[in-house]
Amino acid sequence: RIFSSEEMAKFLSGHDCSFSSANSINFGRLVPQIVYYVSAYCDMVTAGRIKQGDPINVAVPTGNFGDILAAYYAKEMGVPIARFICASNSNNVLTDFIRTGTYNRNRPFHTTISPSMDILVSSNLERLLYHLLGGNCETVAELMKKLATESKYKIPEKALKQLQSEFYGAYCDEDQTKAAIGDMYKKGYLCDPHTAVAVGAYRQYLKETGDYTPVVIASTASPFKFSGAVLESIGCTDLPDDEFARVELLAKLTKQAIPAPIAALRNGVELHKSVVAKEEMDGFIRDFIAR
Repeated sequence: RIFSSEEMAKFLSGHDCSFSSANSINFGRLVPQIVYYVSAYCDMVTAGRIKQGDPINVAVPTGNFGDILAAYYAKEMGVPIARFICASNSNNVLTDFIRTGTYNRNRPFHTTISPSMDILVSSNLERLLYHLLGGNCETVAELMKKLATESKYKIPEKALKQLQSEFYGAYCDEDQTKAAIGDMYKKGYLCDPHTAVAVGAYRQYLKETGDYTPVVIASTASPFKFSGAVLESIGCTDLPDDEFARVELLAKLTKQAIPAPIAALRNGVELHKSVVAKEEMDGFIRDFIAR
């Protein structure tokens, strides 16, 4: 609302300022993510896993649909990606959308151990709709209006068939996510809860389709950012209360080094202490800029 406010735009202009966004609403966030898939494909060719031109699949944990949309753009730019496995956690609105063509945010919101995916309105999906609907901006706008007023919309059957020809949707609940972390650890790879959701979704895809096309699973975060959940998933039941103690315990048990940025947080200085309710954001921004 603030981004689209003409009054706020006029205020910002008067102070020689403009808004930007640090999340994937900003297309600049997607640009380096496109590189992930180009680079991963080249690595697979170099390693002899595939030959140049062979197709691959990708499995991506997503809430806001940004990272998997980047993979879609990588395909549009020439990377031979056959299927996009869209992995959700218990907030499985995207799974239902891909399977039915109906996007419905009228559902319980779950707080999970994969918090970056705790989203019911996936803003980047609007960009994919633009392509599925042949660049028809008016139809996309109508769907977005329905989402705002009715909390749901349904795409045409033709668009749904195109969506399902490329995208597969699956989700993992908390128990499935923890099981994937534990299983991957036994196999020698320590993953965070978001990556584990993608692992679980990919396993569902294999079971349903039998498609063993080589796959890239997007690993999206350090497990040390979610030490408590990861420790529980690998069988540790006696967890210290202190977050840094959990990080150190995870490093000790897994014999892995704590990433430097996470280790540095222990002695970091708290810089930003403001907590602002969303209805107070307009005033906070104006006061901040006018200081």
